[in-house]
Amino acid sequence: MTEISPLLRPLPQDLRRRARLARVGEIPVLLAHPDWERPAPTVLWMHGRTATKELDPGRYLRWLRAGIATCAIDLPGHGERLVSEYHTPVRTLDMLEQAVGEVDSVVEYLASPEHRGVFDLDRLGIGGMSAGGMVTLRRLCEGHEFRCAAVEGTTGNLAGLYVPRRGGPGEQAPWPVRHDESRVALLDPMQNLGGGGVGFRPVPLLALHSEADRMIPVGVQRRFVEVLRGHYVARGADPSLIEFTTWPETGAPDEHVGFGRVSNDAKNLQTDFLSRSLRAGG
Repeated sequence: MTEISPLLRPLPQDLRRRARLARVGEIPVLLAHPDWERPAPTVLWMHGRTATKELDPGRYLRWLRAGIATCAIDLPGHGERLVSEYHTPVRTLDMLEQAVGEVDSVVEYLASPEHRGVFDLDRLGIGGMSAGGMVTLRRLCEGHEFRCAAVEGTTGNLAGLYVPRRGGPGEQAPWPVRHDESRVALLDPMQNLGGGGVGFRPVPLLALHSEADRMIPVGVQRRFVEVLRGHYVARGADPSLIEFTTWPETGAPDEHVGFGRVSNDAKNLQTDFLSRSLRAGG
């Protein structure tokens, strides 16, 4: 009998029996697949700061039941590659930069012959929560083949979050760590929508947020969504491809970690979006 990893033991049985752990170089990944036999649409998912890839198994279970496979990674300094300093705001930019650079190697791994095509890269989505959402939005600013993206409790307006201007849109209290503005600019999705000679190719995007979020104020994300919709129009795309859903308050810690009492609604909304965008079951 195969020994079950301690990381998988806490997962619900239905998820655990369809999940596997692997490494892509130094990147720890959690893979889950509906049957490990037929090609399935797949989502590359990234957690937020201080979390791990095993967090929120209910999300992955919903995807499996909808016929969607999961590839969740531990962000740099997290989970199986723990570096305590990366759990503080001090190293956020280091974490974001490294993670953006790791996305392509994970996608290449999913395409490797060992998986026998069970991860359908013609129906590949990307997403993340908080820091994972920032990585998602920045990676989409370069050439890519992702069919859709789903983010929550995050922003693509890093300057608005880390270097807010007095009286500007989305004004907030100063971030607890002062980041170098030139480095923020390089990692800021809103300042790189035309990056890489290709730019942010319009794809269906779902963004979820609490209006009362005390970590990433909704105003900075709302500003990004406005700018991104304008970018879609300029590219000849329908701005309604961007779905932005918020709740007045959720009861979650800092209104940021998960969606509290509306968590079930948020997860169902996300699963429905991914199913439609990735043609799950079709």
